[in-house]
Amino acid sequence: MRPSLLLLLLGAWAIPGGLGNRASLTATAPQLDDEEKYSAHMPAHLRCDACRAVAYQMWQHLAKAEAKLHTPGGRQELSESVYTDVLDSCSRLQSDYGVREVNQVKHLMGPGLSHGPEPSVSVMITGGPWPTRLSTTCLHYLGEFGEDQIYEAHQQGQGALKALLCGGPRGVCSEEAPVTRAEL
Repeated sequence: MRPSLLLLLLGAWAIPGGLGNRASLTATAPQLDDEEKYSAHMPAHLRCDACRAVAYQMWQHLAKAEAKLHTPGGRQELSESVYTDVLDSCSRLQSDYGVREVNQVKHLMGPGLSHGPEPSVSVMITGGPWPTRLSTTCLHYLGEFGEDQIYEAHQQGQGALKALLCGGPRGVCSEEAPVTRAEL
């Protein structure tokens, strides 16, 4: 799969001659190192973003499945077979994600991920290894925690699910988390 570039113009309007004394808007594609380009695994510096993306996607898909139950007045609780099927479909949970560099810092970008104020112009590289890496990350968390524990955390809210997968003293989003070459 060939990576694609997505140019994001956020709040920038280009009117010929309309910029006056203001500088023109420019953006360059992120400069990816060999690990970011070729490794089959999620680079260590992007694992927190990947975890947050996976937690968001899991929560979204489970919430959609619960909304289909149409249980009037009661809590919509999925059967074990349904939430297992939803969670086991990690390969289709990861879309619309890519890497973007802002102020010389690379981050994964996509649904559920925010990194502060958006630049007026940026370039995001999508496709390529990112969907496979996110699917692998999702499968890693399913193996580590299991569908039952993930669904229990989902029922407590989006924050609880993100805390389960990404938080804790050894979680990938913890500042004390060791940077390892573990396969994610």
